[in-house]
Amino acid sequence: MATHKSAVKRHGQSLKRQAKNRQDRATIRTAVKKTNTLAEQGSLAEIDASARAATKLIAKAGTKGLLKKGNAKRTISRLQSRVAKAKKAAAK
Repeated sequence: MATHKSAVKRHGQSLKRQAKNRQDRATIRTAVKKTNTLAEQGSLAEIDASARAATKLIAKAGTKGLLKKGNAKRTISRLQSRVAKAKKAAAK
């Protein structure tokens, strides 16, 4: 454990940051799961709103460094593919 005053402070800051990042990642995972569930059920109006919200969260996390940029882009791409597939299936 840190013994210097500044090291103690930095440790506390890192713990706060870790907790916030963990919570933000959980929020993203929940939004993606919600969108995927709606896509499976096929409710079109709700899919759009949920996908838009999830995409916004993922994109923001990618720009802030919470997720790597490539990971964020890939996640958004896969999400949009599932949404498009669900819309196409619901249109038939």
